Amino acid sequence: MPTPLIELTDVHVTHKTRSGTPLSRDRVHALTAADLTLAPAETLGVVGESGCGKSTLAKVLVGVQRPTTGTVSFEGNDLWTMSPAARRAEIGTRTGMIFQDPSTALNRRLPVRQILRDPLDVHRRGTPRDRDARVRELMSLVGLPKALADGLPGQLSGGQRQRVAIARALALEPDLVIADEPTSALDVSVRAQILNLLLDLKERLGLALVFVSHDIQTVRRMSDRVITMYLGRIVEEAPAAAIPDRARHPYTRALFSATPGLLDPIDPIPLSGPVPSATRPPSGCPFRTRCWKADEMCAEVMPGVETAGAGHRFRCHHPVDEGQSSHDLATQAAATARTPRERP
Repeated sequence: MPTPLIELTDVHVTHKTRSGTPLSRDRVHALTAADLTLAPAETLGVVGESGCGKSTLAKVLVGVQRPTTGTVSFEGNDLWTMSPAARRAEIGTRTGMIFQDPSTALNRRLPVRQILRDPLDVHRRGTPRDRDARVRELMSLVGLPKALADGLPGQLSGGQRQRVAIARALALEPDLVIADEPTSALDVSVRAQILNLLLDLKERLGLALVFVSHDIQTVRRMSDRVITMYLGRIVEEAPAAAIPDRARHPYTRALFSATPGLLDPIDPIPLSGPVPSATRPPSGCPFRTRCWKADEMCAEVMPGVETAGAGHRFRCHHPVDEGQSSHDLATQAAATARTPRERP
C-alpha cells in the first residue's frame, strides 16, 4: 500500500471553557478518537450538523490546530515532533486552505496581486520576476481577468473573491487542499461555478481535497469517500457510491434523508431532542439520546468499529440493514417517538 498523504491516529482535541469551578474547568470535546487516512489525489467529504467537529478536523489536517493527544502524520512524518521550522516547511508549502467566507479571509487593504504573491514572498519562491509570473498564472488558472490584479477585495463580487481565495491556496502548488464550507457564503447561482472550478483544478493538478460542507448532496458529488461526524466523533466512513442507500449508521441515514434530491421526494427520518452538549457528552454512544434504535447497551458501551466492505466502517450497536429504505426507517422512527418509553 502507498504511504498515505496524511494520517490521523486516535486524535483528540479538547478546549477548556470558562464554566465549571476555578480548580476544575469544563472541557469541550471538539474531536474525539479520530482515525483517518487520506491518499494522494483522493477527495474526502466531511458532513455533519453544526458543532460536530468538522472545522476542528480541518484545522488539525492543515496543521493549524495541535491535537491534545494523538498523532498527525504527513507522508509518514509526525508533524508535532518536528521543529517549528520543519513543520512550517512541510505543511506551509504543501497544503492550502480555502475558508468559508472570502470577504473575511482576504485582507481588504491589499490588491489581488499582493494577496496572491504573499505566500510566494513568505516562502521565498523564485525571483521577484518569477513571482509576478506565478501571480498571472494563478489568475488565469481560476478564471480571473488580468484587469482585477490591482483591485481590492471590496471591489470584487463574492464569486470573484472566492476565486482569489482558491488561487491563493494553490500558490505554492500544494499536494493537499482543505476546503472548509467554500460555497456557503455565496449566492446559489455562483456555487455551481466554484464547485466546477474545484473539480476541474483537482483533476488537472492531481490534488488531494478535503471538502467540508453542510450541502450533503454536493459532498456526494465531489467526493471519493464521505465521513459522517457527530459530536466530535467520526461515526461512519464510506465510499461516496454507498451513500446513502448502503450507509449503516442511523445518523448518516437520517442526515441524508433530510436533503432534497432531483429524483426522490424528501422523506426525513425524525430525530427526537436537541444535539447534546460537547462539554458533557452522553455515556456510551453519543447518538443514543436521539436514536430510535437506542437501548441500555448503547448507554453503557461505546460501539466498536465495524466494517461493511472495503473502505466502509461505522460505529453502531444496532446498524441499519443495508439497502433498507429511508421510508421504512422514517416509519420506524416515527412509531418509536409515539410509543412512550424511558430513554436510556
